[in-house]
Parts: sequence; C-alpha cells; structure tokens
Amino acid sequence: MKIPGVTFSWKRALGISQAKQKIAKETGIPLTKNGLERKIGSMIVKALFKK
Repeated sequence: MKIPGVTFSWKRALGISQAKQKIAKETGIPLTKNGLERKIGSMIVKALFKK
C-alpha cells in the first residue's frame, strides 16, 4: 500500500545525492547531464563571441 505524495529514494537515504551536490558545488562542474551540457554550451558560445 502506497501513501499518495510520498516517495522513497535509496540514493537520498544513503547520502549519495548530498555528496554529489557537494562535489559539484566545490568543483564548479555540474554532475547532471543537463547541467554539464549547459555549462559546455555556454563555454562554446563565450569562446565564439568573445570580444
């Protein structure tokens, strides 16, 4: 029986999510696919249109 609106994440329970957030914040490199793509894309645009 599930309770509506309540979910369980084993990664969050083990502290993996928090560790990944801490690493990403300290290094300045996002660990998610979307975040990494955004960062690389912004670096390319800055390099192309650098004044």
